[in-house]
Amino acid sequence: MDQDTVMHLATQALDLAIKVGLPILLVGLVVGLVVSVFQAITQIQEQSLTFIPKIIATAVVLIVAGPWMMNQLLSYTEELYRSIPTLVGGG
Repeated sequence: MDQDTVMHLATQALDLAIKVGLPILLVGLVVGLVVSVFQAITQIQEQSLTFIPKIIATAVVLIVAGPWMMNQLLSYTEELYRSIPTLVGGG
């Protein structure tokens, strides 16, 4: 296994991590921003007001996009397992 192979695998893993994690992070960011603007407009400074909508939005994203995320992770893992013989140098 040479340096190019390691860099290729690391790049694929980071791309997958970004692709899988980005929907959750973006929804949390948007919901947090909307709630913060709402708090600034109404001058309500309740801490749980920011926490609860983010949790609910994150749960909804996981329910909706969870199967897609799992398929992405499974296909990457299967590809990685299939490439083990060539990575080790035996095939």
